[in-house]
Amino acid sequence: MSNSNSPRSAAIRFVLFVAMILLGSISLLAQSTVGTGSIQGTVTDQTGAVVANAKVAITNKATASTIHLTVSSAGSYSSGAIQPGDYLVRAEAKGFKTVETPVTVQVGNTATVSPKLVIGQESQVIEVQGSAVAVNTEQATVQGVLNIDQIENLPVNGRNFLDLAQLEPGVQIQEGSTFDPTKNGFSSISFQGRFGRTARIEVDGVDVSDETTGASTQNISPSAIHEFQLPESLLDLSAGSASSTVNIITRSGSDQLHGAAFGVYRGDQGAAPLPASSAGSNSSFQREQFGGNAGGAIIKDKVFLFADAERTQQNLTSIEPFSFPFNTLDPVLAQPYREFDTDERVDWNMRGSTRAFYRFNYYQNSDMRPDGSATSAQQLRSTNNTATNTLGVDFNTGVYAHSLRFEYLKLRNDISDATSGLNAADNPIPGLGINIGAPTAGNCVLSGASSYCGGPSWLGPQKTDQSDKLARYDGSRVLGEHLFFSHRG
Repeated sequence: MSNSNSPRSAAIRFVLFVAMILLGSISLLAQSTVGTGSIQGTVTDQTGAVVANAKVAITNKATASTIHLTVSSAGSYSSGAIQPGDYLVRAEAKGFKTVETPVTVQVGNTATVSPKLVIGQESQVIEVQGSAVAVNTEQATVQGVLNIDQIENLPVNGRNFLDLAQLEPGVQIQEGSTFDPTKNGFSSISFQGRFGRTARIEVDGVDVSDETTGASTQNISPSAIHEFQLPESLLDLSAGSASSTVNIITRSGSDQLHGAAFGVYRGDQGAAPLPASSAGSNSSFQREQFGGNAGGAIIKDKVFLFADAERTQQNLTSIEPFSFPFNTLDPVLAQPYREFDTDERVDWNMRGSTRAFYRFNYYQNSDMRPDGSATSAQQLRSTNNTATNTLGVDFNTGVYAHSLRFEYLKLRNDISDATSGLNAADNPIPGLGINIGAPTAGNCVLSGASSYCGGPSWLGPQKTDQSDKLARYDGSRVLGEHLFFSHRG
């Protein structure tokens, strides 16, 4: 009889455990960390032999932040997590000319720069011209990336930050109100016909999805977004069981002062008239959006600030059709929608290769509409408030790269009776909802704090609070010719 606690059995279990860890790490090969971007490659000479004593410096052109790396014994290096943008990779070694290569890093993508050093004086610099066409040969993920030029220059009706995703094949926007009445004004994404409720939305490496009802917990102004990525298959393991993901990186300040202001108006003037009610009343629509942003350096090459704010005011009157013979009493109900979003971010180039950022986002929306469970003049007001605090730290130690993300998100939703705001012509008894139609579950009227229903369930005034706390660590290590990633969160 064998003893399961023998030293031999313990050694076998240890070997199996190490093998499982290695297999898990290899499966993460060439994936970027915390949804940002990265640069990796191998330094060789003209013959293709690795230059093991080479040093690599990666500089962000916008902020002058520099990461200093030492290649592994196999000549390989990896930047770890870095912000999307334009970089300069400088490789140098004793007895070789210095090589500088420009490269553009995209969100969620690994860019490859493998310098070839030529024998000569180190003071001589060879500038390699970057390629206009970047093909990602390191990752098997099927994905699309929308950059800041597309976000800024393509018109988007309503300025929904997810609408541009429809430029990618097989992508459709799904209204959040189809998930839950409290999600009016929110959206999610459907890939290849998959239900958008389970889509994951990440901003700066932290999850902002509503795990209860689906869609997002906040909207983000398009002018605050630097890039976003749309992985469709072969997702990063950190995506868990999500059907699809949206990976967003927000804008940060730079040494150059920049800013913008905008105003957008849309109305029904000059458009085809909307349907009229039996009483001859027409619906109307008007939306105004305005805002601006500014960014720059607080301390040159050291501390940067970017701030963005946007306001939406939408006024809609819509016909609520009653069933025959009450259709001649069809009321035209006002359904106002208000939205405010602000995003502030501070970036800090700390000592050595350590970079940190703090981002605060506050989002609020409110709307008033009839109870959707029946033909009704019963108005409900829904208000959402979301405050998000995000802290990120990235640093390198030798052949190791580390990324830390912390998030505290607080979402509050309030639903209240709004029937008292109706005109007397539409509701002769202020404060009392009017339903016309067969009683159904949820077919209710509200009067103050009281509720009267024609079915077994009712929807009355309610408040919902949701708090999310997140701590996430992503790390990578260059080991010989291999790059291993780990994720905890």
